[in-house]
Amino acid sequence: MKRLMILLLVLVLMGPSALAEAVITITDSDGEEVSMQIFESLPEEEEETEQPPADENARTAFIEDIIRLAREKYEEAGGRARRAQYSGDIYVCKNFTVYLFRQNSDKYRMAEYPDVKLVIPDNLPKDQCKEYVYGMEWKPVAASEGNPFYAAAQFRYDPGKTMEENREDARAFLQQAQRGDYFQMAANYYYGIGAHSMIFTEDYDPVTDTVTWCDSNMKGEKRNGIRYGYVQFDANKEIDWFVDAFCRKKYGATIYRLRDDIIYCN
Repeated sequence: MKRLMILLLVLVLMGPSALAEAVITITDSDGEEVSMQIFESLPEEEEETEQPPADENARTAFIEDIIRLAREKYEEAGGRARRAQYSGDIYVCKNFTVYLFRQNSDKYRMAEYPDVKLVIPDNLPKDQCKEYVYGMEWKPVAASEGNPFYAAAQFRYDPGKTMEENREDARAFLQQAQRGDYFQMAANYYYGIGAHSMIFTEDYDPVTDTVTWCDSNMKGEKRNGIRYGYVQFDANKEIDWFVDAFCRKKYGATIYRLRDDIIYCN
């Protein structure tokens, strides 16, 4: 028994790994040797590893980044008009939506073209707008060249249809609007005539029959010959307001949507 106690003491001093595998041999009362394992094998300790948080959907994150910055610029303006006269002024309507895109696009790529930097197309040049007026669509830049958008829907006034039929088509077109979609129209609307760019901040609401958006320079004014535009965020109108604006001969509009394969840039 004394030898057994000494052996146990040695095994304890050797640590858990020795205890887990310890087998001793003792002599019973009949003088026979008996081997026994004094402890069952201890389970291997699992290392505690911190599970990484689930990745936020990159496409959704991109949209939220764009809309968040739009809100910031709106709050920064504080209801004051911003200069929207020159090509470098970010508060010109298309410049504003492009600015929101470019300020956030470096963090993202397309899964199909992970090494290509994202770009946003310019409007189709006036000399290429043959049958319709300038401003209803963008240049057809390929995804392989960095364009992460596709035309989710488009309305072109059809002279072969009645005005009522065209209006029905225009309404159905605008009812497809989703949060994060870019909207490009050639229109004659309350605040002006020509091209205008905006971003929808909510899905089309069938209950109120409205769309909600952010933009710059839809509303504006001139001071000493210089154009100043107002930033809008979560502006809201019934879709017929827009239908009245772009459902005209040679006019139209396009809804551009981010592809589904937006990923984070490695």
